Amino acid sequence: MSRKIEIDKDISEKENQNPDEKVVKSVSKPKEKKEKTVDEKALKNKIKKKDAEIKHLKKEISTLNVEYLRQLADKENLRKRLEREKSEYYQRALSDILIEFLNILDNFERALKDDTLDTTESFREGIEMIYKMFVSVLNKQGVQPIDIKNTKFDPRFHQAFSTVESSEVDEPMVGEEFQKGYTLHDRLLRPSLVKVVVPKKAKE
Repeated sequence: MSRKIEIDKDISEKENQNPDEKVVKSVSKPKEKKEKTVDEKALKNKIKKKDAEIKHLKKEISTLNVEYLRQLADKENLRKRLEREKSEYYQRALSDILIEFLNILDNFERALKDDTLDTTESFREGIEMIYKMFVSVLNKQGVQPIDIKNTKFDPRFHQAFSTVESSEVDEPMVGEEFQKGYTLHDRLLRPSLVKVVVPKKAKE
């Protein structure tokens, strides 16, 4: 009889304890879920903030890269311009000297064409050798004679000394050359002094 009473007492105590434990458990679970929700939200905000920072940095890098390429292009253009100006200055300075040499060359050519020149073979050969050496020096500097054979009159390279009418041409052509013209690296150094053959005017 006493044993039965003790068992009933134990059961009663356990029944009295279980409701409290259930209440504790039921209360603790929502708290953990709430904390978890807060952590996830904070993490998402951090990720969002980092993404914005990355986007901003990428934009800055792109801007700096464009600026770097622009400055690089400006430096390259400046280098090319300075080289071009240096070359043009050199050619202008050289042109003044070469024009003086061309006057000497003209005299050599006149001497070689002169029938009254000493006909001694050795003397003439000496003159021709000096003339060829002179031409070679000019060619090495980029000086080339202007070709006028069967050429249309071009005021960029020819200077008209005289004109003559002819029914054999339909447009102005270069006839006789009085003085050779020369170019320096394809730029005009001295125009050719020429006679221009122009179409004959029709009688009214």
